[in-house]
Amino acid sequence: MQLGAFSISLTVKDLSASKAFYEKLGFEVTGGELAHNYLILKNGSTVMGLFQGMFDKNILTFNPGWDQDCNQLESFTDVRGIQKELREKGVELVETVDESTSGIGHITLVDPDGNPILIDQHVG
Repeated sequence: MQLGAFSISLTVKDLSASKAFYEKLGFEVTGGELAHNYLILKNGSTVMGLFQGMFDKNILTFNPGWDQDCNQLESFTDVRGIQKELREKGVELVETVDESTSGIGHITLVDPDGNPILIDQHVG
C-alpha cells in the first residue's frame, strides 16, 4: 500500500508567529495564504502545513498520487484502494470515500493514541 507524500498538519494559535518560528528553522512558505489561515512550508523534503482555527488536533497527512514536491505520480494506489485494504485489515475509518467514484477523495482514521490521520487524494 502506497500512501503517497507525507506531511504534518499543525493546528496553531497564531499563524504569523508560527510562520516566523519555522522560518528560523529553515522552512520556506510554498503555498497557502495568511488571509485564509493556512500556510504550507517546506524544508528539503519535509512538508508541514500550519492551520489556524481549522482543526482541533495536529494531523498526520498522506497524499496518494503525489511525491514530496506535489508532482503527480504516474502510478499510485488510489485512496479507494487504500480504504478497501484498510477495511480488510480491520482498521476502523472515521470518514470514508464513495468507492463508486473516482479522482479526488479522502478518508480519515485515528491511531491507537488518538492521533488523526488524513489520507487526502488531490489527483484523479
